[in-house]
Amino acid sequence: MSLRVGKSTLRFLHQHRSKRYNSTPPTLQHPEPTEQATTSSNLNPAPDDYARTIFTDKCQLTLAAGSGGHGCISFLREKFIADGPANGGDGGSGGNIYIQAIRGETSLHKLARRGIVKAGRGKHGQGKGKGGQRGEDVLLQVPVGTVIRETARHDPVAEEEQNSRDAPDEVRGQWRRDKWVLYPSSVPSDYAAMEFPDLPRSRKSGIALSQIPAPINLDLAEPTETPMLLAAGAVGGLGNPHFVSKTFPKPKFATKGDPGMTVTLELELKLLADVGFVGLPNAGKSTLLRAMSRSRARVGSWAFTTLQPNIGTVVLDNHQGRPQLSASRGTGELRTYFSVADIPGLIPDAHKDRGLGLGFLRHVERAQVLAFVVDLGAGDAIEALKNLWRELAAFENLRGMETNAQTESRMIDWKAFGSSPSPTSAEDAAVSKNQSGVMISPSASQQLPDLLLKPISTKPWFVVATKADLEGTQENFVQLQKYLEAIMARDEDHPSGLKNAWRDKLTAIPVSAIRGEGVDRIPEWTVSLLDD
Repeated sequence: MSLRVGKSTLRFLHQHRSKRYNSTPPTLQHPEPTEQATTSSNLNPAPDDYARTIFTDKCQLTLAAGSGGHGCISFLREKFIADGPANGGDGGSGGNIYIQAIRGETSLHKLARRGIVKAGRGKHGQGKGKGGQRGEDVLLQVPVGTVIRETARHDPVAEEEQNSRDAPDEVRGQWRRDKWVLYPSSVPSDYAAMEFPDLPRSRKSGIALSQIPAPINLDLAEPTETPMLLAAGAVGGLGNPHFVSKTFPKPKFATKGDPGMTVTLELELKLLADVGFVGLPNAGKSTLLRAMSRSRARVGSWAFTTLQPNIGTVVLDNHQGRPQLSASRGTGELRTYFSVADIPGLIPDAHKDRGLGLGFLRHVERAQVLAFVVDLGAGDAIEALKNLWRELAAFENLRGMETNAQTESRMIDWKAFGSSPSPTSAEDAAVSKNQSGVMISPSASQQLPDLLLKPISTKPWFVVATKADLEGTQENFVQLQKYLEAIMARDEDHPSGLKNAWRDKLTAIPVSAIRGEGVDRIPEWTVSLLDD
């Protein structure tokens, strides 16, 4: 069947097609975003425009060093050698676990999620004298200012040495399932009446000499150039050539690799951030953090918008042209940034675990410099500052009482890693110790005392007066500045009421965080306090 189409019809279709595909669709004209609009959207975002901060400042980690690979049972087989000598290789050593403090990390949440860190196990030995491959090492990177303390340790090699030392007349020449590897094609009757050779003495790899002595107690206050060894991997087993003798010309057995050690550590951030924002709820701390850094902290007009610390980074040198500020650390290293912590708001009686509790007061004492954020539009700024210091002073006195109580309990009851004069106390501690200072088979973790940190009242501090663009706040700011000058001149008592409190270099910086005005003065003043 054929269909005939006239020339007029084809001409109409061609014109209609050209008109359809050659015409340009209408476009919507959007105005170009201005700088003011971009700033407003960042500092005054929608309620759902924020990024959840994952933060952990304390965690418990279990380290498992790699076990050694088993020795190989093999015999030479070549063209004219049907039944050659033993040529099994030794097992590979287990992987090691290292730790290194680096700048740029601000939280321990990456390690807290893991819980257990295992190094790779050594590969088994192979024929033709090929040794097994070493297990894969593990490198743990933690923030600068991390304190690492050991709570428990289990070292099977040290336990074996202790048992052999306590029982030197142990029956030798017996088969042990946890020590020997048998030839696969053999049957149990071949070894029923056979006397095995003496087990080789427990060995440790040469790198174990650089391992941190037990118990581990590290304060990583500075970056470490080279990683430190926390747990060395175990040594691999011996191949069957090690047991060739007149009695066993072709041994059909080898030794298993030693099991790896296990160490339980408690990691805690001693230094949370360089600067910590301290203020009442809804004082503008999160907006101020957004204005100073690229943080996307949650911002809202209701109290307790921040439920956990938000960490921001203020860049001083972006390596593009001249740096904004030229500063150096105490070690002489050039300071290219500093970190800021937005700590959740404090309410009256926070030291009594009200509101968000003592956990967030604990974050305050982990900041090197304190910035008190006071809302000029929410009443008397001086009274607000005194209320904040009153809570911090009460918390400092509470921590002092706890420290004294812990010191007395350690002098009476607490025994450090099993060093007890009485057998009963040693059983309660559930920790034994050999002559080399290694804990063996603890049945319970040791309860560690709290860290001894610098008192809050002795830290440098200053005041950031937010919402200074509101009408009627000028007089409030003037009175606040006069009050700080009187504290410096010692005409007024320190707001904490504590002696030896820091009052050397005080000032109040007026800002409008939502407009980004006056914020540039904060990094300059902060760097001057960090360098002092």
